[in-house]
Amino acid sequence: MITLSGIIGSGKSSLTGILARELGTQAFFEPVEDNPVLPLFYKGNEIAAKKRAVGDKEATNPYAYLLQTYFLNRRFKMIKEAMQDDNNILDRSIYEDELFMKMNTEMGNATEVEYQIYKSLLNNMMEELPYAAKKKSPDLMITIKVSYETMIKRITKRGRKYELIENDPSLINYYKRLLKYYDDWMNSYTVSPLLILNGDQYDFVGNMADRVKVLEVIENKLLLLKKIPDSKIEKLKEKHHILFK
Repeated sequence: MITLSGIIGSGKSSLTGILARELGTQAFFEPVEDNPVLPLFYKGNEIAAKKRAVGDKEATNPYAYLLQTYFLNRRFKMIKEAMQDDNNILDRSIYEDELFMKMNTEMGNATEVEYQIYKSLLNNMMEELPYAAKKKSPDLMITIKVSYETMIKRITKRGRKYELIENDPSLINYYKRLLKYYDDWMNSYTVSPLLILNGDQYDFVGNMADRVKVLEVIENKLLLLKKIPDSKIEKLKEKHHILFK
């Protein structure tokens, strides 16, 4: 089982689909378009930032805790389903979930009480996960690391209005903070082997040569971890050669 991680616009969902087709396995995508809370959260961030700007130091985002518990519930359900079989790929995992709630608390968007309740809920879920699933942890975590410039370019291309910095300038600070929190998370992650990909260097969506390179890096890592047989690797690399030609 492979899990993907990375900031907004890093290409998690795109790489999840590419890997699923490459390895002949099922992809699990976190729903975004039908999320009723996400637009409210972004609007709440804007409202809280404006209140703090005029001196209301206690202003919080009323939707921060709601959004994170909504995501936590979905991610727990998704990883339980994915861990029932041996070969699946998730475009987002429960393992990075806490960093969002931690950041929102430290930014003042959520209260310390909300954060502690959230952590208690998360810890209870993680204790239950080994009993509810076939695996205790992913076989590989892949993180796509991108710069602020690359993230903004991809967010703009995607075109979700509530994610655009031109519609909400407070998102500039939010996104830059989130990049720092992801760096800290990558340095502290120990649940499974971690592979960090340079999302600035490789355009695995639009450039076939870059895609082949990224796939080979991932497959070599899986081979090293003894999660994929030598014979399958050779067949995959032969396919890469044909595609690249």
